Amino acid sequence: MTTDPAGSHRPRTCAWRVRAPRPITSGPLAESVEPVPAPAGGEVLLRVLACGVCRTDLHVAEGDLPVHRPNVVPGHEIVGEVVAAGPGAGRFFAVGDRVGAAWLRGTCGHCRYCLRGAENLCPASAYTGWDADGGYAEYATVPAALAHRLPDGYSNEELAPLLCAGIIGYRALQRAELPPGGRLGIYGFGASAHLAAQVALARGAVVHVLTRDQRARELAMDLGAASAAGAAEMPPEPLDSAILFAPAGELVPPALAALDSGGTLAIAGIHLSDIPTLDYQRHLFRERQIRSVTANTRADARDFLAFAGTHHLRVVTTPYPLGAANQALADLAADRVHGAAVLVPDREPDG
Repeated sequence: MTTDPAGSHRPRTCAWRVRAPRPITSGPLAESVEPVPAPAGGEVLLRVLACGVCRTDLHVAEGDLPVHRPNVVPGHEIVGEVVAAGPGAGRFFAVGDRVGAAWLRGTCGHCRYCLRGAENLCPASAYTGWDADGGYAEYATVPAALAHRLPDGYSNEELAPLLCAGIIGYRALQRAELPPGGRLGIYGFGASAHLAAQVALARGAVVHVLTRDQRARELAMDLGAASAAGAAEMPPEPLDSAILFAPAGELVPPALAALDSGGTLAIAGIHLSDIPTLDYQRHLFRERQIRSVTANTRADARDFLAFAGTHHLRVVTTPYPLGAANQALADLAADRVHGAAVLVPDREPDG
């Protein structure tokens, strides 16, 4: 934090904003020094301790997702310390609490989707780092009702990926309808996949990983996968369920072909390249099905974070300083990140 250069001593802070969406190799994020945000009614102000770098942030920065808030600060895997609370937020958290902010930032609460527990489908839903400024910054605000208590036993850097990669992987696993002791195929093995695999393994599943990255295959085997092979290869046995984490539509046909009768493929990403033509007999007949995954509900987050509290997960991270936000996204785009990339703000000592 710095002071206002005009001499008012108003606290100022650093944030990285998407000035204009464009290819990540051209550096779409620009640093901004600006006043520390003030929490509105129902919000808490967080001093960011760590923020995960998600592929969705890449889609926001490059324009694959349409602009919702011009000059937005990306980042929706925020671990922070509560430093202030707006009116009405104090009943949720106290100053000094360590809490998390995730992708889902707000819903209407009264539409037919919200009323049936499907708030992730609310037409008025809002998202951190897309509709409102996120965690590629030293400070961020979050509605207290949508902030999350965090499990003990993890560092700030380890907690950050749990808040999207973990939650979305957990929902994708639910959507894949993996039967008890079933055979699960995981396509792509980055931040979300390596956490979902551990949940499945803890539940007794047999996990087969299919990914082009050799280091990721080695990690999969180290975590307990039964096999690890190239992304387009066939697993050694038919699958009861599969999850596609890679944003590669060309992997949908081989993933469907690998399913046993009645199997389910869940597609976990918010953005996917075009899917090639499917052959009905080979890919869909015998009641194979495809299911998409859209965001998450607060219940998903609570359930997953509770699971992470009772089953310690190995969270593989690659840390970057906040000033290297463009580089972290570029490395993610080029598959150079091992596990999950996490931004850790640099700060001067307080006082």
